[in-house]
Amino acid sequence: MIRRLLGYSTEMQLITALQRADSRAQKALFERYSSKMLAICVRYVSNRYEAEEILMDGFMRVFEKIGQYKSEGSFEGWIRRIMVNESLMYLRKNKQWRAEIALEDVAPEADTTFADQDLMAEDLMNLLEQLPAGYKTVFNLYAIEGYSHAEIAESLGITESTSKSQLHRARALLQRLLTQLDVKKKSISYEPASY
Repeated sequence: MIRRLLGYSTEMQLITALQRADSRAQKALFERYSSKMLAICVRYVSNRYEAEEILMDGFMRVFEKIGQYKSEGSFEGWIRRIMVNESLMYLRKNKQWRAEIALEDVAPEADTTFADQDLMAEDLMNLLEQLPAGYKTVFNLYAIEGYSHAEIAESLGITESTSKSQLHRARALLQRLLTQLDVKKKSISYEPASY
């Protein structure tokens, strides 16, 4: 069965057209992946305008480097990795990922017995937005993108122990924020009985 992909019979036909710098193929690729890739960029930089800039730079890089795609692994995964790298380059250039908060400001252990089974993805994304840029960057790379601490350290120019520390602090802060969110939701949903 041939799957139609934005006017192309197969993904390989789309890639071939992209390698010829076909503007119709570039537009088709952008329309297909821009919303997913923007979501990735937004995870690294909270400002939507900056995320859109990174997205555009990322697609320009995809178009420039399409000849390097070797059809090994997922094409979408290859694009995703470019977007992550563009986001990291932006953060490095602007030194935003180095922002930290003092360790004493993060509870060493949070109570996880509150864990709400109904936590929505939107709630989690909102909590991630509250993390300092350094924590958010390492958390995204490790927990969402699946990078190892060695890969994170190399990408960000930090030590593995710094990566591990940032991840630990991010998790502790997320747990504290989740606790606060749970308390807030319970207080909103509580309505005293009228007698």
